[in-house]
Parts: sequence; structure tokens; C-alpha cells
Amino acid sequence: MKFLKTDKKNNVLQSMINIIDAKRSEILAENKKDLDAFERDDQALYDRLIVDNDKIDGMIKAILQVKGQEDPVGKKISELKLENGLEIINKTDPFGTIMIIYESRPDVTIEAAVLAFKANNKILLKGGREASHSNKILVKCWHEALTENDLDKDWIKMLEMNRDETQEFLRSPTEKLDLIVPRGGERLIEFVKQHAKCAVLISGRGNNFMYISPEADWAKTIKVMLNAKTDKTSACNALDNILIDSNIPSYEDKLKDLASVLTKAGVEIIVDEKTQKVLTDKEKMKNEAVWKEEFLAMKILIGTVDSMDEAIEKINKNSGKHSSIIMTEDKNDALTFMEQIDSAAVYQNASTRFTDGGAMGVGAELAISTDKLHHRGPLGLKQLTTNKYYVFGDGQVR
Repeated sequence: MKFLKTDKKNNVLQSMINIIDAKRSEILAENKKDLDAFERDDQALYDRLIVDNDKIDGMIKAILQVKGQEDPVGKKISELKLENGLEIINKTDPFGTIMIIYESRPDVTIEAAVLAFKANNKILLKGGREASHSNKILVKCWHEALTENDLDKDWIKMLEMNRDETQEFLRSPTEKLDLIVPRGGERLIEFVKQHAKCAVLISGRGNNFMYISPEADWAKTIKVMLNAKTDKTSACNALDNILIDSNIPSYEDKLKDLASVLTKAGVEIIVDEKTQKVLTDKEKMKNEAVWKEEFLAMKILIGTVDSMDEAIEKINKNSGKHSSIIMTEDKNDALTFMEQIDSAAVYQNASTRFTDGGAMGVGAELAISTDKLHHRGPLGLKQLTTNKYYVFGDGQVR
């Protein structure tokens, strides 16, 4: 892809802001078509599908944030002058063509495209059929913005494919493809990993844990737990599992209090065998596989552990490697937990709901990566570049 000047890219983004602001009624009308056609069998998916004026304001804000960020391309990472006279400079470089596959969430059509484009990447958008009308109007807006600035529409492209066509495209891409980001549930991620022939960056799955240690401040614990569980149940950073240490003072009373607070908030509770000895009226989990589930609903699993080591082992075995919390006033215990937990984000006494590009100061995000290569956590503007070595010589040979 041609390297674009920063001003040129920012002009496209400003055009896009103006266009989607002017086309609010069209965007809302197209989104209503998707909502009307949606069968309400998956409330979390439906919630992510909704576009209203606040959501459009959020889209505009995301574009403004990226527009205001420093261009990440061509930045010097390192510079070295060797004894043989070679000058070696390592600079940031675009990936090339990024494909993102996502379910519902029309705002991803904005956030993914604005980040990829500002980082000088071409992006292929493969949204779910449930958001087809919404995605089409938003991509149409992108094309208008590109055309206004004398750029090819192929910078931002929507792929309209069914499952079989997508599978074939992943196996034998009809155009250059450098990176695929599947943003969705376990089935989508496994589908992409199975069929893709290029690099895949895993994101989207939550299944997040909270460990309540014997040194936890109980008022903080209740506050953080409620926010992490109930603030937005359809988000991948919502809380799914609580592990309470049996050595906490007044263990039984605190466990009953925890259940009472959650029940009043409308959260369905299931428990493991140890916990059911105290919460006798709660349903016992069907099997150990439930620890691996991401609920995306007002539902939570509470278990009891006898030590922090046991909690760490259970979390590392079962979590989606997204976000984990320890509730403790002991900073040494917190640090030990945070070092040993295999998650993209680890917290002491704070909600998992902060695992988000905007909340973490990154700005708009393409996804939350749970991979270890090349980046973990929110994929913001800077993370959508790779690197290239520029080697300047004067006839040197080896």
C-alpha cells in the first residue's frame, strides 16, 4: 500500500466525522432493519447490535481520538552505527492488509477501520449478517470520505460472504492478507484458527475471574464485584467467576452476604461443591467445564479455594486469559498474584471493566488481544504497526 501523509489521513477522518454526523437518520434507519430482523435468542448479541444517537456520538469520539493521535508509521524504534560503517535504523511499518471478523457491534466497523487506516493499513471488514444493513451504511460513509479526498475505496472494504465462502477465503485468499483478527466467541476464534493461512491475533473471549483473599477489604470487594459483573454483562471484560478464600475472616457470613448482594442485583448464582455447603439453596455447577464458560449474562459462578496458590492454578487452567482480579490489601500478595496469573490484564482492587482501550488511555481499540505475539491487551493505534530495518551502507560486503 502507498504511504499516505498524516494530513491526508486526518482529512479523511474529518470527512468521516462530518458524514456520519449528517447521516444519523440513515444510520439509525438501517440499524432498525437489523434489529427488527433479529431473533431475540441471544440478548448479549442483541445489545451489541443496537445503534442509537449515543452510539453514533461514541463513533465520532473514537474517530476524533484517533485523528488527534500521533501517526504511528515511520517512527524510529532504534538506531545503531556498526564498526563496519553500516547504519541500521529500525522503524515502525504498516502490517499491510488486516482482516477483522466480528459479530454484531456495528461500532467495530468504525473503530477497526479508523485505526487500521491511520496506521496506513488496508482493512477488510467481515461483520456478522445480523448487522448487515448497519455495516453497509457505515462502509458507504467511509467510501464517501475516501472519495472526497481522492483515495481508492479499497482502503476500507466490506466482505459479504457466508460461512462457506469465508472458509474458502481464509484458505485461499483472493487478495494479499497479512493479519486476521477474529473478534468474537470461542466458535468464531476456532473457526478462523482452523482455516486461516496467515497470522491470526486472538481476541474477544473473556471468562474473567476474581479472587477474594483473606486480606480483602469487604466493602471494596462488594463495590468492585458489582461493577465488574453488572455494569455491562455483554462485554468481554465482564466478570464470570468468583473464588473466595476459605481462610477469610467470617467466611460463611461473607459468602452469604456476597450471594445476597448478587441476588438483589438480579444475578443468577451457581456454585461449586465446597460453596454449596454454605449456600445450600444455590444450584451446583454441572461439571468442571463450567469454569471455562463465558456467560455474557447476569449469571456468575462462585467457588471456594483454600489458598492463593489454588486460586492461581484454577484461574490459569480455566480463564480466557483476558482479565483477572485479586481483592487484597496486602501488596506483596497482590504482586505475587499478578505476576503468576496468565492474563492480558491483572488487577488489584479494581474492576475488570477497565480492560478497554479508552479506559486504559490507549484510545479506540481494534480488539483486546489475549495472544502473546505481537501484543497483549487493547490493540490501539500503535499496536497496528510492525517494524522494518533500514540499513544504509557504502559498498560493505560480508
